[in-house]
Amino acid sequence: MQTLHTEILIVGGGTGGTAAAIQAARRGAKTILVSEGPWLGGMLTSAGVTAPDGNELAAFQTGLWGAFLRELEQRQPDGLDHGWVSFFTYEPKIGAAIFADWVAALPNLQWIAGQLPRAVLRQGDRVLGVQFDDYTIHATITIDGTELGDLLALGNIPHRWGWELQAEFNEPSAPVASNELTQTYPVQAPTWVVVLQDFGPNATAPQIVAPPGHDPNRFAGAWTNYGGEAFLNYGRLPGDRFMINWPIHGNDYGEGVQRLIGSPQAQQQFWQEARWHSQSFACHIQTQLGRRYGLATDTFPVDPNGLGGGAFALHPYYRESRRLEGLTTVREQDLLPRPKGAIAPLPLTVAMDGCVYADNVCDAIAIGNYANDHHYPSGDIQLAPKSFRWGGRWTGTPFTIPYRALIPKTVDGFLACEKNISVTHMANGATRLQPVVLGIGQAAGMAAALCIEQQCQPRHLAVRSLQQALIEEPTAPAAVVPLLNVEPNHPEWGFWQTYYLEQPESLPATGNAPLSSSGEAVNLNSRSPETLLQPTQLESFVGTVNCVGPQVYGLKLDVPQHGMDSLALVTLAAGIDQQLAQLNHAQRLLVKGRCNVSGQWLVVTELQLLA
Repeated sequence: MQTLHTEILIVGGGTGGTAAAIQAARRGAKTILVSEGPWLGGMLTSAGVTAPDGNELAAFQTGLWGAFLRELEQRQPDGLDHGWVSFFTYEPKIGAAIFADWVAALPNLQWIAGQLPRAVLRQGDRVLGVQFDDYTIHATITIDGTELGDLLALGNIPHRWGWELQAEFNEPSAPVASNELTQTYPVQAPTWVVVLQDFGPNATAPQIVAPPGHDPNRFAGAWTNYGGEAFLNYGRLPGDRFMINWPIHGNDYGEGVQRLIGSPQAQQQFWQEARWHSQSFACHIQTQLGRRYGLATDTFPVDPNGLGGGAFALHPYYRESRRLEGLTTVREQDLLPRPKGAIAPLPLTVAMDGCVYADNVCDAIAIGNYANDHHYPSGDIQLAPKSFRWGGRWTGTPFTIPYRALIPKTVDGFLACEKNISVTHMANGATRLQPVVLGIGQAAGMAAALCIEQQCQPRHLAVRSLQQALIEEPTAPAAVVPLLNVEPNHPEWGFWQTYYLEQPESLPATGNAPLSSSGEAVNLNSRSPETLLQPTQLESFVGTVNCVGPQVYGLKLDVPQHGMDSLALVTLAAGIDQQLAQLNHAQRLLVKGRCNVSGQWLVVTELQLLA
């Protein structure tokens, strides 16, 4: 057993843990990151969810999330716009290589792979480190970045698992009483992602073996309302590959999900069943859609546990975990739009004993905007509306994560940075997504590093110092206030981020800052996230506008392209959104952008009216 000492210890190499380690080390803290598997990135890589959801607007592509997208654009020549569930799909190994390279570039960050946490070292109400199979690591600050909140259980840190009833937090969509759904599925269903390959119309792919318990009837009607081609294109990847993460009679698996926090044997049994379930779905797809489709066996490395690897992700995609009982709890109503507005209210603190908070201080440290989305094998549930139309499409209500949700109520020396933050089961449906978890991880890493610098506990850290450090981070500056019309390259970006932190009550319900006239027009030649495209990815299209309704734009092409005679016009850029809103029906247009054949849309980068 080797004993190590560090300033910051991050346990778990998933999305949040990897971000926390990178940010803590970039700030200058001596950092150790311990992962269970051989890849870093979690949901974004080893779990195979390489079609991330949320934070898609250019204004929200900030921090490590924005840096990750920029790096993907550089490393994946075919671009990112392939499937219709996300604007960004990519090869898992490319994402894993990005995180590995970022970690390797930091001499003060030590990455130890292949270790499981076995015990949390505590002295009273303070965490002092973690014991692993081969290491005992002492740390000033320990961060739980595990997929299932393992340190919460090992350290006896108060946490939740399962549903909250409406009486507890007054959430509009929460059940009034316990019922069959809440008892059968205490958390959302995980998915063991599998990647398929199209070998071509004249090819015969190796047969996918039916696993034990294979029952094709479980998948009846999986793509009835879409058709086989559209179903596969849901998660289309470069190189004629398909990420299979399908919720409708697909490979979500939640039977006996309680076993995930049971004994190691029970957990292993659940993993095996989930893996077989996904293999069974892949077998069904091949049987129904033809032997041109087979397993993409070179997608993932060999799994040390023997269940994943090859075409199967290294571990399940966990949508929910144990959840910390923090200084505050993010509730469903904290994520819903303000009355007659487009964005959620900013989180405001309440003065607490033992903390540095005063009343009505905004402690937002990460942004998200995904629409609340819950997965259960029995079907989705009715949820309060949390989306609006913008840029010619639906997007989710922007919201923020408060710093207090990362801090335990009574335990020091500890932060959460994954799906394990202090959040209700209901709100977890929006806070669990990959980009917002990257932001949470970045904030946790920065907070831990500042605690080292200021020699204080996380609960005593002045949140404004954390917010300013994130906004001014030299490598990947991160937004903490969700502004729809202020993109990270805008000259007023930093001003408005700081302004609304200091005057949160003045944030417009529209989410649009009152930009000065000099900065109002968007320069389409500027280096913004929306325009960082290779010239070969941009095409020109000429046609007639069809304004079907508010924020619904079509272009009837003069000459069919990519086998289509019309395309939906969409954008992620604020300036283009403003231009689209000014279009009139039947106007003639020259449009530049990139075409997504799977979604039958055109991501617009430039508009020009024609006579």
